[in-house]
Amino acid sequence: MINERLDLLREALPYIQRFKNKIFVVKLSGKVTEDQDQLASLAEEMTLCQQVGIHIAVIHGGGKQLSSIAERLGVTQKIVNGRRVTDTETLEIAKMVFAGQINIDIVSALRRCGAETVGLSGVDGSIIHARRREIQEVINHETGQVETIDFGHVGDIVDINVRLLRLLLDNGYIPVVSSLGADDDGNVYNINADTIASEIAAHLQAEKLILLTDVDGILRDRDDAESRISRLTVEEAERLVSEKIVSSGMLPKIASIARLVRRGVRSAHIINGQKRNALLYEVFTDEGAGTMITAS
Repeated sequence: MINERLDLLREALPYIQRFKNKIFVVKLSGKVTEDQDQLASLAEEMTLCQQVGIHIAVIHGGGKQLSSIAERLGVTQKIVNGRRVTDTETLEIAKMVFAGQINIDIVSALRRCGAETVGLSGVDGSIIHARRREIQEVINHETGQVETIDFGHVGDIVDINVRLLRLLLDNGYIPVVSSLGADDDGNVYNINADTIASEIAAHLQAEKLILLTDVDGILRDRDDAESRISRLTVEEAERLVSEKIVSSGMLPKIASIARLVRRGVRSAHIINGQKRNALLYEVFTDEGAGTMITAS
């Protein structure tokens, strides 16, 4: 047992050396953050990464918690192709859940591990400049029918301002950013957290984008955890989409990853944040714990 642990440390050494002073953008899903024990474990892993010289920026959504609170309040939710239609009532809940409860929980967990951290939304420091999404004709992947969709208070990103994030990263802080943005008039929008994470990773010229979800990566058979694909190119991932091998919830992740990797971020990773040490295994071992997507 001791030798196995020492071997893991030896295996980690070249990765520690390679990633020192690099930026990792880590996106946490709502399913990952709702369990406090899991969140505490992830906070330890992210703090450890920071302690060996990796700069960590955290982006989070909170779709599951938002849906749960909306159900309790009797606010009906509509999801189209993995994207939430955000009416006025849903936006108010999103502001409360994203910029409030979840953000504070993550910041508190990191603080307990000794990390210096700052909680933000994309509205703070004009990090995310957005505009309201236009009414669209979309093909519903579940029904195959063309639908006219008004996504309500859903925003599309116009620009990203990373000056505040760089200031925090350069001074040893872990910024924790919730998935809200605003336009020049101060109108707040709900924005897909995977898209935000991808855009921030690109603007920070990050080494990696790591998406922590509740699945073990991309599965060739979604009902078989053993069918995990360890490595993919962007073209191979998009082929899985066209062949309808991946589930609807994975579609926006793959789309944003494809755009990101083509813009120069070296790799993007989809891993199961509900498994203890999955982040460390993915970053510091040859085998990894999820799916890594690269340009080629």
